[in-house]
Formats: sequence, C-alpha cells, structure tokens
Amino acid sequence: MLPPEKERFRLICVATDPIRRFRSWHKEAIAAGAPLAESVALATADTRGRPSVRWVLLKDADERGFVFYTNSNSRKGRELEANPHAALAFYWDVTGKQVRVEGKVRRVSVAEADAYWDERPVASKAASAASDQSSPLESRSALMAEYRRLTRLHEGSSAPRPSNWNGYRISPDRIEFWTRREPRLHQRELFVRRKGVWQRSLLQP
Repeated sequence: MLPPEKERFRLICVATDPIRRFRSWHKEAIAAGAPLAESVALATADTRGRPSVRWVLLKDADERGFVFYTNSNSRKGRELEANPHAALAFYWDVTGKQVRVEGKVRRVSVAEADAYWDERPVASKAASAASDQSSPLESRSALMAEYRRLTRLHEGSSAPRPSNWNGYRISPDRIEFWTRREPRLHQRELFVRRKGVWQRSLLQP
C-alpha cells in the first residue's frame, strides 16, 4: 500500500497520462478475470481506404506505443506496409470499459523482434514458420505435416526468426476511454496528442 501522498500522485498521473491510464485499466481487467484481456481488434486499410479488422494479441504497451506481432506477408502486414496507420479497440465486459487507439505504425527493431521470438515456445515458433498466413490453403494435412517437421527439427534448439515475422508498434495520437454508464449515458474521454502533448476532452455518449 502506497503512502497517501504517493497514492494521490499516482491517481493524478493515471488521470492525465493516457498510457498510464491504459495500463491501469488493463491490469484491472486481468485482476477481474477478463478472458484474454490482451486481445484487441486491429483495424487496417489498404491504399484505397478499404478497411479490414481482426483480433490480435497485445504484447507490450508503453510510452512508445502498442505492440503486436504478425506475419508481414499476411493481409494486415501488407496493408500496414502500404498504409502505415491503424486503429485498436479493446473491450472488457467484466469491467465495463473500452479503449480505442489510433496512430501511425512502424516495425519494432530487429533486436526487439528477435528477443520476443526467442521467448516463444517451440510449438508457437513452428506454427508461425509453417503458415504462409492469409495465402490460400490447399491442404490442411500438408500444413500440419510441415508444422510437425519444424517442431521436430527445432526441438531442444533455438529456431531462427523468419524474416517475414515481425513486430509492429502503433504510436498513438488519439486514445479514447469509454466507461459503461446507465441509462446508456456512457462516459467518454478523448486524449489527442498535439506537438507531443496530450490534450483531454469529454465526448457525448
């Protein structure tokens, strides 16, 4: 338990710093038993503005941004390379809270991608290497055979990271916090970053 003056300082930081606010809400969701609290809907768009969305897993969140990993040859990977902007939407029903993030996307460094890859179980590495994500699948049995081959090949060793498996970091310029309120008069707080400074405002429900 923090002393009263430090707890007040912590609460002020959480209220005014959207990254700290997100990390606090995420921890709260985990503590409340939210299933897969790190799951997040990722929206991308191609060069013509046509959107697509899917669920991914958040792997890190700090002052630099929100990180996830994927196959760069997948649809989302190709769209991110062509149009490096994306949006995230988290929702934890157990706490009645939602967070929306928008910003520019860049690849994480090679060192960061290698470090995270090395932490993954052999089975996860083999699955990532075996799948040519988003490409047509002609044979499920052939995919599983390649997965088993790679699992045996690298069992007890460190499988190298495929060059097309990378991490992406969304550097946010907009973060919205949504809190469930009755009678559907939800609380919405918007943080917009201008010239490196976060500005807070309230939105109608």
